[in-house]
Amino acid sequence: MRIEKDTVVSLQYYKLSNLQGEIVDESTAPVSYLHGGYGGMFPAVEAALQGKEAGYALSIAMEPEETFGEYDSELLRIEPRNAFPENVEIGMQFEGGEENSEDIMIYTVTDVTDDIVVVDGNHPLAGMALQFECTVMAVRAATADEVSHGHVHGPHGHDH
Repeated sequence: MRIEKDTVVSLQYYKLSNLQGEIVDESTAPVSYLHGGYGGMFPAVEAALQGKEAGYALSIAMEPEETFGEYDSELLRIEPRNAFPENVEIGMQFEGGEENSEDIMIYTVTDVTDDIVVVDGNHPLAGMALQFECTVMAVRAATADEVSHGHVHGPHGHDH
């Protein structure tokens, strides 16, 4: 079966690396996603896999705007130290957002001093060009429930 909209694509593995070849993320088990613009896979990867079949190996370079976006310095915030728990440390993550907004963001602590905490709302891989590699293990038609929910159910997907 060919990869088309509303098919479930199972990847034997995937690997995401920076342009220096350092692995920044990789799967340790098969991963499945609902193909066709449901947000479960990078659009550039979906476009490259369109029409392919099980056994296809993909290696694609993607620019920041195709992955996690450009780095936005306006998402860097300096906050008072007393607004955080006593044990705050670099690498911790917190939810936050603008006042009077329902948009919630994840901020990562990048610096801590006696008086301030610096948090960054950018994705950790924002601004990076990345190489994505995968091998297609299987392709099947999605169920009506999967299409209506917008994600894969069962093995390698979401269980309700």
